[in-house]
Amino acid sequence: MCQSCFTRRAFLGASLTAPVALSGCDEAPNLVSDEEAARMGQEAWEQMLETTPLSRNRSYEQALQSVSMRLLNASAVEHDGWEIEVFASPQINAFALPGGKIGVYEGMFDVVQNEAQLAAIVGHEIGHLSAEHAQKRMSAQIARNAGLRIVSFFLNVGGVEYSAEIAAALGLGLDYGLLLPYSRDQEIEADALGLTTMSDAGFNPQEAVTLWQRMQAANANRAPEFLATHPTPASRIREIEEILETI
Repeated sequence: MCQSCFTRRAFLGASLTAPVALSGCDEAPNLVSDEEAARMGQEAWEQMLETTPLSRNRSYEQALQSVSMRLLNASAVEHDGWEIEVFASPQINAFALPGGKIGVYEGMFDVVQNEAQLAAIVGHEIGHLSAEHAQKRMSAQIARNAGLRIVSFFLNVGGVEYSAEIAAALGLGLDYGLLLPYSRDQEIEADALGLTTMSDAGFNPQEAVTLWQRMQAANANRAPEFLATHPTPASRIREIEEILETI
């Protein structure tokens, strides 16, 4: 084996370990400040408002505000200035943005049967915010991009054939091999935090299981928007049942 080929391969292997260490570790450094994350969250929220109008369904809005305030008051989260709104879209989905922005789509109200089930959704999103998952994901993405830039530079300088194709494959590998498990860990943590807050606020956390059973049925007949960013209902039910044993 030629020395240059060995060196390139050794460097490539070492380069790949850097993003693994940074993005796969729960104690990875937070590279994004709360202020910067809140600014980006505000920008994303404003873009959402430009593309998707707020719901005019007053019953949905009143239910969301009532449930949200109970949850926030029961949590230890500082929530001054938070915005929690219903968006006029048939999607079965909800989201949270740094800086205290939570959106629930109208389609979610076709699934929830009561306030406790709505609390399971909102509590989960509050869990994401209280654990600063957005900041951690952005920090992992920064580490990932830094690792890819190192690998891409070396491939081009070293004259490795098909460097573009290799870089693309590396991107796919990092997305599905490193960041996805970390994201699933965040989802489980958000569920645990949300279920605890539900219980503290006086909601029956067992309703979360019923909610996800209904989500499972709904996803059989509708586009699974929620599954693009969340675990499958079946795995979610198993995880929630395990968490409930500890509450």
